[in-house]
Amino acid sequence: MLTLARRRWYTMSGVSSTADYLKTKSRFHDKPIDSYIQVFMIFAWIVGVMAVFAIITGVEIWKFFTALGAGSAIILLIFKDSILGLVASIQVSINDMVGIGDWITFDKYGADGDVIEINLATVKVQNFDKTITTIPTYAMISDSFKNWRGMQVSGGRRIKRAMIISQKSVRFLSDEDLTELTRVQLIAEYLNTRTSEINAYNTQQDVDKSLNINGRNLTNFGVFRKYVSSYLEKHSAINKTMTLMVRQLEPTPQGIPLEIYAFSADKRWENYEYVMADIFDHLLAALPYFELKVFELPTSLGGEK
Repeated sequence: MLTLARRRWYTMSGVSSTADYLKTKSRFHDKPIDSYIQVFMIFAWIVGVMAVFAIITGVEIWKFFTALGAGSAIILLIFKDSILGLVASIQVSINDMVGIGDWITFDKYGADGDVIEINLATVKVQNFDKTITTIPTYAMISDSFKNWRGMQVSGGRRIKRAMIISQKSVRFLSDEDLTELTRVQLIAEYLNTRTSEINAYNTQQDVDKSLNINGRNLTNFGVFRKYVSSYLEKHSAINKTMTLMVRQLEPTPQGIPLEIYAFSADKRWENYEYVMADIFDHLLAALPYFELKVFELPTSLGGEK
């Protein structure tokens, strides 16, 4: 019995040492090694137990597997969670759905942080508030969660935020307005080119410009949209190789959303928030130069005076 116990101890120590060694290798850093080891140990124990019964009873081992198949319904009922965890762990590993160090968001379980452990039964997530959330492994294949790995390995982190522009502040630009706005360096060349094109078209079509609505015209909102696009194209923190777009969304009762869709080159959370705040600080301060206003609740509804 002592020899058997020692053999068992040596075997467990060898398996644990192998797992610890693999965790030190960079190629296995994000792999669920604990899950692999647990799956291996389950199969090893099953084979070991069958072999022991076969030796003790003198019955061939394949007959035990036949009897095991006959009682599979009871086994499935008793070991439901373990079997689900086993299947889920294999699928998670094979499909590379989640790995150690991945940032995941799982709303159902209140998880939002980095995966620190994956084993046969659970996935442990250290949330950004330093709390730990434990998620059943089978939930990773039965429920929907978000894995941010794609963003982390890409060239940037997405900025997708809109300013709500008051519809009452949108208007056509007069010649005086255009002259004043040409002092804004980012759009001076654009304004000169567009003004020449529009004037040539209106002259060719004999447009009556006593009313601004006639013919082609520039608006303060359209020119501001071009300014935002030019500003982002010059911004050092924006990845120019990824999608960069300034778009006007469908008007709402509050106003017209002007959305920025771009990617910050720096993906670290703190720096990403700083870049986004820096961009919107500038654009909000630039709005008065185009005589545009952001939407604010009227004073009677709790807005600021």
